Amino acid sequence: MTALHLVDLTVRHHGPHGPVTAVDGVSLTVPSGSTLGLVGESGSGKSSLARAVVGLAPVHGGRVLIDGREIHTRTVRSRRRLARLVQIVLQDPDTALDPRMTVRQTLAEAATVFHRLDRPARTERVTDLLQLVGLDPSFADRLPRQLSGGQRQRVAVARALAVGPGLLIADEMTSALDVSVQASVLNTVRELRHRLGLSMLFIGHNLPAVCHVSDVVAVMRSGRIVETAPTETLLRDPRHPYTRALLAAAPRLPGPPGSSAH
Repeated sequence: MTALHLVDLTVRHHGPHGPVTAVDGVSLTVPSGSTLGLVGESGSGKSSLARAVVGLAPVHGGRVLIDGREIHTRTVRSRRRLARLVQIVLQDPDTALDPRMTVRQTLAEAATVFHRLDRPARTERVTDLLQLVGLDPSFADRLPRQLSGGQRQRVAVARALAVGPGLLIADEMTSALDVSVQASVLNTVRELRHRLGLSMLFIGHNLPAVCHVSDVVAVMRSGRIVETAPTETLLRDPRHPYTRALLAAAPRLPGPPGSSAH
């Protein structure tokens, strides 16, 4: 398990008319073994925050602390150390999956980046990872184009878990999926968190979906946090008008479908 602590984090991008502040002095904590949900509309700064944590966006101010230690990504060694601790699952699973590689090749490659495994061990690891995310081991010999959107996202989750991280960041990982498939994938994510003892930062724009997997939810608007509360409290008594608007506009998730392999 891994704890994440952001202190006055600021992220800026270069826009057509000069620098744009995407994340404006945000402080957040993901306690070890817990899930923090981060919700807000597109453009609120959620993805910029996530990318800054994993070194994909520059930090212009503040600090990123993992297990109490400040993380830098200036060297290959520091980036490799960060990758062992933190993995990210993005909205589009195709960004994590090589279309020319089978599921087996993708997962075996990820599993051996930091762990020396012989062939039998790699085969066993691939089987374990697929079963962990609710897929039959027979999926190992398929290419990404032979999978549904939900199945590809499950493989992307398995690829992230193959490294053995303590913290998983899910950035809009269900927003491109059908609502019925979203519920199935969210249930799998929630089960994984408890089974593996993962810490999670779960990011999305659908407040009920984020609440479904989170212990605490932070609401982000225009680069700032406007409200943070335990999930049940936020759903029962949202304080900020923006939070109430998100809750009123969001579609409800259906009950879990009969099969988890969507």
